[in-house]
Amino acid sequence: MRSRILLIAALLSMLLPTSQSSAATAIVRDGNTLQLGNVIYRLDGIDVPSIDQLCIDEHADSWTCGIEARDQLTKLIGGKQVRCDDLGADPTYKKRRIGVCKIEGETTSLSQLLVQKGFALNIEASASGRFKPDEARAREDRHGLWKGCFAAPREFRAAKKDGPLLGAACRADRDREIREALFPEDLVMPARCNIKGKYAVRARVTGNLGIYHLQACRSYPGLKPDRWFCSEEDAQAAGFRRAYNCRSTTKSK
Repeated sequence: MRSRILLIAALLSMLLPTSQSSAATAIVRDGNTLQLGNVIYRLDGIDVPSIDQLCIDEHADSWTCGIEARDQLTKLIGGKQVRCDDLGADPTYKKRRIGVCKIEGETTSLSQLLVQKGFALNIEASASGRFKPDEARAREDRHGLWKGCFAAPREFRAAKKDGPLLGAACRADRDREIREALFPEDLVMPARCNIKGKYAVRARVTGNLGIYHLQACRSYPGLKPDRWFCSEEDAQAAGFRRAYNCRSTTKSK
């Protein structure tokens, strides 16, 4: 009996959040990431456009949906205190944590609120897709991203330009033009995000997707980026390593 009780306790400890943060002021890093004190959390159960991702709206005009997703998260928080249940290390980047984050005193998570507003997608594998009903309503009502046409954030990050497109404004007869707008050759640099990322096969030797280049790198001038990052930490979290030709005085965080 004692061994059975210990086994049940061990299973519960794996299923329940490992710890809960104290309520604190949140620094929003992007639409899916926030920082409480010295801890950076990726919001659980959702996928959100990266800062440099573009979408098109219902009028077929390009817009910076990644920046808007970040701003939507900032508006949702509205300067209030945030508390996160820590679910453990982020499998894709161990320096970050996965968190179920809520505004202090609220019962609905920030993840669910972003899905409801149409600025985040439910992750299928997460708790059997618990935000699927919220996503379905946002899609039906054409909220946020769903009013236009966009690539799934995970496919944008992987540079999968031929994947299925999502949203009410996707037109089969304009597919080529839409994809050119979503994956432009000259990706606009978001404000204060001047780190260049370039996909590179040779980076895969070290388990990365690509290489990032700082202004201090000899390779920086004239390099046409595939991605833009706001910090080295963001670039590393996205699976990019620093270029070897950077000056030795520039160190990764």
